[in-house]
Amino acid sequence: MRAGILLSAALALVPSLLRAQCDSRVYIDANRNGVYDAGERGISGVGVSDGEHIVRSGRDGRYRLPAMAGKTLFIIKPAGYALPRRSDGLPDFFANQAGNAKGLKYGGVADSDTGCKSFALHPSVQSADAPLSVLVFGDPQPKSAVDVDYYRRDIIAPLRGNPAATLGISLGDIVHDDLTLLPEIKKADSALGLPRLYAAGNHDIDFDAAGDAGSLESFRAQFGPDTFAWEEEKANFIVMDDVIYRPGLKPGYIGGLRESQFHFLARYLAGADKTKLLVLSAHIPLFQSAEAPETFRSADRRRLFKLLAPFRDVLLLTAHTHAQNLVRHGPDSDWHGPGRLFEYNAGAACGGYWAGEKDNEGLPDAMMSDGTPNGYARLHISSGDYRLQWFNARNRPEAAMALHVPQVLRQGAYPGIGLYANVFMARPDTRVEVRIDEAAWQPMQRVSRADPRVLALNLRDDAAPALSGYDRTPEATVSSHLWRFALPTDLPAGEHRIRVRAIDDWLGEVTQDAVYRLDARQP
Repeated sequence: MRAGILLSAALALVPSLLRAQCDSRVYIDANRNGVYDAGERGISGVGVSDGEHIVRSGRDGRYRLPAMAGKTLFIIKPAGYALPRRSDGLPDFFANQAGNAKGLKYGGVADSDTGCKSFALHPSVQSADAPLSVLVFGDPQPKSAVDVDYYRRDIIAPLRGNPAATLGISLGDIVHDDLTLLPEIKKADSALGLPRLYAAGNHDIDFDAAGDAGSLESFRAQFGPDTFAWEEEKANFIVMDDVIYRPGLKPGYIGGLRESQFHFLARYLAGADKTKLLVLSAHIPLFQSAEAPETFRSADRRRLFKLLAPFRDVLLLTAHTHAQNLVRHGPDSDWHGPGRLFEYNAGAACGGYWAGEKDNEGLPDAMMSDGTPNGYARLHISSGDYRLQWFNARNRPEAAMALHVPQVLRQGAYPGIGLYANVFMARPDTRVEVRIDEAAWQPMQRVSRADPRVLALNLRDDAAPALSGYDRTPEATVSSHLWRFALPTDLPAGEHRIRVRAIDDWLGEVTQDAVYRLDARQP
């Protein structure tokens, strides 16, 4: 019996012994030719992973990992180093192994890809006082080459030449189901000259894949690993696919994580600096409305948050909703760590799906359903903290809010008509106040309702005999960053000045002005 057990164990080892091994290096590319040359120094202690396992390079920079079909090998870029750029503009941090999925409409990973690679690094020294600036893009989501052109002109062109950032992150829905557009978005992004990290979205999958395991073959062919880590001096970053594809079910996907991802996260997080900011980027939000159907598997969220609990400061970056939300997680959403966990649910680069009336440059209005203009965010990370800013794509890119103001009210009428202020990047602690003429500042009330500006666009579209653009503005949804104030009617007849201010640690103090008029009327 004992001999039989030993023989079975030996036979079980045979496949792993015969499996191809990646025996490669992590090295300083002194002559910057992208090839390891004799005499170039290896770097020890650098993590290399297949998305599940992690090994560390030895003193000579060498590492060994099995080469497995369907896997992508990648380096965990260490702080203090930069990666060379590939010909397509991406940082050269990964190598694909040919996939298992064949016959996909969009091709998937080429059969010639081997999955083994020596990784070149260049020393990169940044000032200890300089903040780390990151561009954050949600949902570019083009449906066609026309939408790609909107993206180039509306989002990328104004940033080109001076992005004032050192890293870019895209939070999924890179395209809208047509995966032939993935290279076009990648090409547009490369014009900024930044290393960019891509998360996958529910519109970036191979819908003809048999299941979740092979659903990102075409995404992987373009962008490499769907779950990986990246380190900078002031923060560590994890990008992860959180879309579980469920062909044949409705809905056809749900937010969650695979077992292999949990293995990777557990191994990486165990050795990560718990005092440094940890930024996780994904597509589907982890916060959940109590009355809505489950959109992210609660068991997966509890398991993930337990892994994150030892960290002092965690920031989640998500997208998907085509609206903007900032949520502080707590016990009611399974967060029990002693540190803080914010989730920034970023607005979309495409806004309301590149819909709405076009301006004189041919760009659609693209307002989101919560009243936020389309655009992008910046994440500024300093040694002690971070802050987020939202930038609108056009007109007033730095405008922090939009007001809805009735033009005229009857003098002496019941004060039941409201001024509304939509503060796009509002925090839970943002204070919004209003002053009428030279009177004292008064607080505005935060409300959970739709922005009247979006409702007005919806009513206009309903009444129009023809479409004002390719698609209508999306139907208004509840905004999480809207304030109301009942305008006074007991003032003298005539025009009155309105000034609204929003104050918090990220915005500082920002203001916007408007006017309304009181008319005297007799019954």
